[in-house]
Amino acid sequence: MQDNRYLIPFLGIITLVLVGFVLKAAQVVILPLIIAWLLSYLFAPVVNFLARHKVPTGVAVLAVLLILIGFFYLIGYFVQTRVLGFIGQYDEYAVKLNQIAADAMVRFNIPETYFDEFDWAGKIGSGLVTLSGSFVSLVSNMGMILIFLVFMLLGKPYSQRKIEQAFEGRRAEQITEVTGSIAGQISRYLSIKVAISAVTAVLVYLVLLFMKVDFPVTWAVFTFLLNFIPTVGSVIATVPPVLVALVQFYPDFWPAVIVLILLLLIQQTMGSFIEPKLMGDSLNLSPVVILLSLIFWGWLWGITGALLSVPIAAAIKIVCENIEALKPISVLMGTGKNIPQPS
Repeated sequence: MQDNRYLIPFLGIITLVLVGFVLKAAQVVILPLIIAWLLSYLFAPVVNFLARHKVPTGVAVLAVLLILIGFFYLIGYFVQTRVLGFIGQYDEYAVKLNQIAADAMVRFNIPETYFDEFDWAGKIGSGLVTLSGSFVSLVSNMGMILIFLVFMLLGKPYSQRKIEQAFEGRRAEQITEVTGSIAGQISRYLSIKVAISAVTAVLVYLVLLFMKVDFPVTWAVFTFLLNFIPTVGSVIATVPPVLVALVQFYPDFWPAVIVLILLLLIQQTMGSFIEPKLMGDSLNLSPVVILLSLIFWGWLWGITGALLSVPIAAAIKIVCENIEALKPISVLMGTGKNIPQPS
């Protein structure tokens, strides 16, 4: 018994590692499945609403699919046009970068050959290819995402009937309450997160448009996507437009400073005040859990995994919170702010 007590944790760690490698190896199938699962919580209320109003389930699901196909098409078109637009103005930015480098060498007594080792075009081009490649890869998985989503949504209106048929009496009521609570909380979390990200992106767009920074739509869309990554995402979303403003308005530094202050103000207001008020304390996640989730899913699936890390962690916490045997895990994943202090 003593040996088993030490053996079980090691077996658990080994199991987690093996599951991680399986998830990474099978990401071509599992990643679209996870995305479809999360999307199903966003669109299931729409399908259920239409089904209650005598709209055939197939028609309701078809309407959802048309919306998603249009959304994925816009993402693909956006990535292509934005990258091409940046490439079209790259020569202008290259001149400014060379000017900044020359001024820096004079001001800080840097050897003239120092910046020769930096391949500006290569580094920027490589970064654009990597970033756009991640989004193009996500769009390319659209077919599998839609297939998974269709089957999930087609079964949503009948899930309660199946539970009532499979179980009897109080047991069926308990399962219905738990599944309904899980679905409602996940749907609420995702809806609020999407709305907060959209409002943040619009505010960022208005600031950049007012300051006449290049590519305001591009940075607004990136802000919307990166807002799903906690803390790090908002920082990453703020850096590119500030750098663009710095290069665009050089040698005047004040526009970049003003852009930085305004964007940080927007991110802090939305992320630290508005979002917690709307989310409520029940969905709070421990910073350690957020960090570990970000590292784990980012390692597994790259940028796409990082974007999904917090929604997945929140969904896991909600599921654990509504299943009696798993409630201790939910408590450990939380911030602990709601736990009363011992008297």
